[in-house]
Amino acid sequence: MERTLVIIKPSAIRRDLVGEIIHRFERKGLQLSGIEMMQLNDKILDEHYDHLKNKPFFQRIKNSMMNTPVVVCCLKSVDCVKIVHVMAGCTNGREASMGTIRGDYSVSIQENIIHTSDTVENEKIEIARFFKEEEIFEFNQVCPDILYANDEY
Repeated sequence: MERTLVIIKPSAIRRDLVGEIIHRFERKGLQLSGIEMMQLNDKILDEHYDHLKNKPFFQRIKNSMMNTPVVVCCLKSVDCVKIVHVMAGCTNGREASMGTIRGDYSVSIQENIIHTSDTVENEKIEIARFFKEEEIFEFNQVCPDILYANDEY
């Protein structure tokens, strides 16, 4: 099983979409393995968005991400990174397909509701950035045999 990180951003927090977003992942069959509400700060955002630090919009993104607390989630499933990334939709909410989270709830490239890990390599780094190992829980779902064929997990 693979894990991935989801950050439910301030734009979703302020619109009371946390339950709706988590509900969509759970209905898909993804297992919630960790969840926490936290206030992000400059230090963690400098690390998380290091690849954008030379962009003119870097500070604007950081300010947005510190606007309210966020909800960070660790999800688990077969091909979890890919599934969550597809469910999120493209980064620009105006271009995201209807039926995706951003397509249904966002009209912005910045205020785009959620962050998702984009690769298996990054999910490992990102989960470790936001969760201690003891905050990630391993338990059996009630129904893995109806989610997957027995040779898929």
